[in-house]
Amino acid sequence: MRILPPLALDTTLFKPGLRLAVGLSGGADSVALLRALAERSGELGLVLHTAHLHHGLRGEEADGDLTFARALAAELGLPFHEARIDVAVAAKERGESIEEAARRLRYGWFRQLMASGEVEAVVTAHTRDDQAETVLAKFLRGAWTEGLGGIHPVVTYPEGRILRPLLSATRAEVEAYLAALGQGWREDSSNRHLTFTRNRIRHELLPLLEGWNPRLREHLAQMAELARDEEAWWQLEVARVAPQLLLPGRPVRSGGRAADDGLSIDITRLATLAPALQRRLLRFAAEQLGAKIDSPATEELRALALSGKAGQKRQLAQGLRAERSHRELRLRLADTEGQMADATAEFTVAIPGEVTGLGVRLRIETDGSALAQTASLRNWRPGDRVQLRHSSGPRKVKEVLERLRVSGSGRALWPVLEVDGRILWMRGVEVEPPPGIVVVGTLLEEA
Repeated sequence: MRILPPLALDTTLFKPGLRLAVGLSGGADSVALLRALAERSGELGLVLHTAHLHHGLRGEEADGDLTFARALAAELGLPFHEARIDVAVAAKERGESIEEAARRLRYGWFRQLMASGEVEAVVTAHTRDDQAETVLAKFLRGAWTEGLGGIHPVVTYPEGRILRPLLSATRAEVEAYLAALGQGWREDSSNRHLTFTRNRIRHELLPLLEGWNPRLREHLAQMAELARDEEAWWQLEVARVAPQLLLPGRPVRSGGRAADDGLSIDITRLATLAPALQRRLLRFAAEQLGAKIDSPATEELRALALSGKAGQKRQLAQGLRAERSHRELRLRLADTEGQMADATAEFTVAIPGEVTGLGVRLRIETDGSALAQTASLRNWRPGDRVQLRHSSGPRKVKEVLERLRVSGSGRALWPVLEVDGRILWMRGVEVEPPPGIVVVGTLLEEA
């Protein structure tokens, strides 16, 4: 009987009958994950697929990775999905690093694969070593708690889920498992290039720090888990407290409030809260308007709210403006020409086709049965209705945005994709698409 060294695999992420694609790069981690899942697929009730994305980098070496992955899938009798992209060109077009572009395109393809309906989820082979490297990289950039949460075991998109069941396994355990199987793998030569930040962390910084603490990787992974739990609690707490302090619009002399595109914060009540909650609420308020503020901007808003004088103003990044009154801190986005244009902008896209605008990139695919030839990307309008997936009937977009807790300028500039009067894509929700059409959406701020 074959005895294999243990490989920590979180099987709680799976359910029987799950159609699951393994992201198979050909490297040791992904090969070990595939072999482990293939061995236990009957026990777990998994329907396995494999998926390999050729990044258009490393020439013949990358071609060899594709050949290896295809052969391994065939050996295991599994469906094989493949695609090619040109990361270098995409990175240049967007002003991204190779690492950033590769990640954005890779997850975009995974979402396409899930949107096709062939698989429900994609599994990636991130290990505890990857987690430690990610947390350390985020720390060096000055991340908030959510950033220190590192690689999440589950990431949910409208199209499906990305699962990471190997986060408790080390790279050494992965290689020991493959050696016991007699299973080879591919080495990516770019993993040795110190021009990439992650490689410098992996080959230089982590080994140096482990001279001080040999258990550093384990501790970083533990910190990531704690940070994720902390962040989950904070999200619930902010959602509970925010309605008590955040006020829509602006006050009027006769009492009540006049509706506009801003948000106000009751500074008297804000001052009674712990500083940690103050910061969270200020960041939350900015996000409701479509702006993300960093630590210095957050502290600037706190100072204005708690010790500023009435009439003082601040201009922050991403067009966010703050003004202090006697009782409130008022936030709004600057009415720049670009923002005003976005409110009425409309983009026509052919079916099938791709469109970029209003902060999103959408690709429309069809099996040929769709009758419509064009679609319209625009911001929602009063009276719009949308049929959510698994919903009994159409809902008002206004009500959906209220459920999403979207307000202020962020609410006015909320993109939808319409075909013949029917909304078939809407940011932030899963829409029931018409027969024969699939929409894959990417938020540009998340790419």
